[in-house]
Amino acid sequence: MADHYDMILAGGGLANGLIADRVLAARPDTRLLMLERGSVIGGNHTWSFHEPDVTPNQHAWLAPMIAASWSAQGVRFRQHTRRLETGYRSVPSENLHAHLMPQFRATNTRAVQLNCTIADVHADHVLLGDGRRINGDCVIDGRGAAASKALALGFQKFVGLEVRTRFPHGMTHPIIMDATVSQKDGYRFVYTLPLAPDRLLIEDTYYSDGAALDVATIRERTRDYATQQGWLIDTVIREEHGVLPIVLAGDIAAYDREFDPGVPRVGLKAALFHPTTGYSLPDAARLADKIAVSHDLTSAAVAALVRTHAKELWDERGFFRLLNRLLFIAAEPKERVDVMARFYTLPEPLIRRFYAGRTTTADKARILTGRPPVAFSRALGCITTTSAWDFARRNLQSGHIDTGTPR
Repeated sequence: MADHYDMILAGGGLANGLIADRVLAARPDTRLLMLERGSVIGGNHTWSFHEPDVTPNQHAWLAPMIAASWSAQGVRFRQHTRRLETGYRSVPSENLHAHLMPQFRATNTRAVQLNCTIADVHADHVLLGDGRRINGDCVIDGRGAAASKALALGFQKFVGLEVRTRFPHGMTHPIIMDATVSQKDGYRFVYTLPLAPDRLLIEDTYYSDGAALDVATIRERTRDYATQQGWLIDTVIREEHGVLPIVLAGDIAAYDREFDPGVPRVGLKAALFHPTTGYSLPDAARLADKIAVSHDLTSAAVAALVRTHAKELWDERGFFRLLNRLLFIAAEPKERVDVMARFYTLPEPLIRRFYAGRTTTADKARILTGRPPVAFSRALGCITTTSAWDFARRNLQSGHIDTGTPR
């Protein structure tokens, strides 16, 4: 490992992984170092996206990392079920790792350091846990979300089991929300991906006020769900779990001031994810493309590029944060499932644009009008962001919000 690189990627997660892929494709002579605390690039995750969420060009370069593709997806509620004719794709972290590792081995100007402890990140160098200093012209921090007093949050949390079934499970497309399950800890649904005729990823998921995650209990609920569906689990291949931020309100300028302005932040640390669904791959792909073609790959220039990009998206996505406030604050926990059930009666093109973060003015009006299952007086109080801050303070005082770093 050299002591100076053109680019150092602190963290080997999705955002930095895609940046590495695009930069090395556009500038193969780049001296690039990735530092990852785990034993594999990408950790233990599954990232999915709806086909219209990315451009055809992005889909082309993501294709080698995609493990499974479907032409449709479904949702289930007590009131109705629905098949959506929208393509769906999944990228497991093992595919990200397998795709990137040969690129790092291709020349002696590229390196990846796994099982690496990072002590500190600066605009021109990284300090490792063993005391070594590595210098770089561009140092990018992609080490996951950070706790912040500038954001009022709810949480999406889950425990997922990838399993092999003793007999074919019979599923032909993902069920991205099965909310016919008993409602607990906010809005609960089960998300299932049929990865092979005898292989499933089953995730028990919650939109909750607090970040506490009882892995053991939810793991058993996931197994119980499989039994209820008639799936006999032969082997648990792996388990994944996470707590993702759902932003209700915030001050993006104050959030930026909490970090070194000279160090570019990407991924969750830059608040680059869909505010309502929590999906992060489309944002990561978009930013990777922008960085790869930037004429100036220094920390200062990339930090400015990312701040501008993130601020533009933050401003565009105020409507989604309003919807999050309606879901978390205006709706009682037992009502949240009815809010989601109503959304999935809307026209499919609207739902596609919502997933992609491209809602039109007409879409917004359609989502907000009609007979929502939330009392008008409570909904009216969520139009301003004051309610979100009151919500966050109340839950923080009661111990419901964990200020640790979501992963």
